[in-house]
Amino acid sequence: MGLRTKTALVIALTTALAATVIGFLVHHRTAENQQQNARTAVDDLLVEALHDVASGTGGSALVDPPELPAALRRGVTERPVRATYLSAPGGADGPVMWAAARQGDEVIAVRRSYAPQARALADLDRVLLGSGMATTVLGCVLGGGAAAVIGRRIGASAKAARQIADGDLTARVQRAGKDEIGQLGAAVNTMADALNDRLEAERRVTADIAHELRTPVAGLVTATGLLPPGRPTELVTTSVTALRDLVEDVLEVARLDVPGVEQADCADVLVSALAERAVRRTGKDAEVRVVRDGTVRTDPRRVERIIANLVSNAHRHAAPPVVVEVAGPVVGVRDHGPGFPDALLSEGPRRFRTGARRGLGLGLTIVVGQARVLGARVRFENLPGGGARATLDLGSAAGAASSSAGDEDAAGNGEPAP
Repeated sequence: MGLRTKTALVIALTTALAATVIGFLVHHRTAENQQQNARTAVDDLLVEALHDVASGTGGSALVDPPELPAALRRGVTERPVRATYLSAPGGADGPVMWAAARQGDEVIAVRRSYAPQARALADLDRVLLGSGMATTVLGCVLGGGAAAVIGRRIGASAKAARQIADGDLTARVQRAGKDEIGQLGAAVNTMADALNDRLEAERRVTADIAHELRTPVAGLVTATGLLPPGRPTELVTTSVTALRDLVEDVLEVARLDVPGVEQADCADVLVSALAERAVRRTGKDAEVRVVRDGTVRTDPRRVERIIANLVSNAHRHAAPPVVVEVAGPVVGVRDHGPGFPDALLSEGPRRFRTGARRGLGLGLTIVVGQARVLGARVRFENLPGGGARATLDLGSAAGAASSSAGDEDAAGNGEPAP
């Protein structure tokens, strides 16, 4: 049950309860006033009847009437008082208000129909019931309207927070009012501004460091080519090459972090050819299985980069055999290792983070970023029989340079990096 429904239900129940309490109080007070007035009137009639009996004229007095209620007869017989009594509405005449007093050995009584008061009270109850129902319906309508307004305002803040969590740091909540909900929206905007400033500072630092390292690393690569052949030279060359690749990855991540900087250069390509070139690019042993080939319009360089990263990731952190399966626009990379960490599947890849079973670095961050540029979808899963599979769906891109849907899927499914 959502907040809107709960708010509307609380307002409706409160309105119904208030209408019930007010109706009960009005009914009770009206009934008391009616009885008090009827008792006063019939008591005045009894006083006149007693005077008439004392003077011998009789009048409207009833002397020892057999239909006199037993409780009233006992009351006036035991004590010399005037008393009134309202009989139950069981007779043919309906409810009757009695008044009686003892005079000598006789009981003098008068009676008056209480039916008009009963009918008036019944009419009042119907009016109270109708007005209570109308008030409850009106309360439901007003409560639903108020709940809808509150729900929309809170929903706007929640939507902006989700967009920010998915990477859209431009999302903001429109300021409306200075109440608690308005303060919530302002807090979300403040959080987004602070997060955006911090991430922007991190991007600048990362890019600046990578740019500063690029020149000396290029010098190191050149210098290694001048070293004499031998095992020490091989070790230095391997380390320098790894450092150069790391710097290039950092620069690529920095570019992918800035929306609109990277644009896809699309062309019609055969998916199986992309997969085979990507595997050859890695220099790793991986089988390419073509279940169903297809042609898609996409950026070949970026697709090859994604597949190559996934294959390298499988070899580095899992176990062979590694299989690249092509099924139309969908490319899956499967390994036979221990699978992806739960944190990766639930939160997505994080740069410079190492999982318990797999090292997680820049590779998967690049996979997610390149897929976002292509508008493609990437999904990662652990298979029941063991191993893990990363799936790249190029069909969702439909030749678009970028797609928010691909970004949301990447953020939601947690694509890993090599």
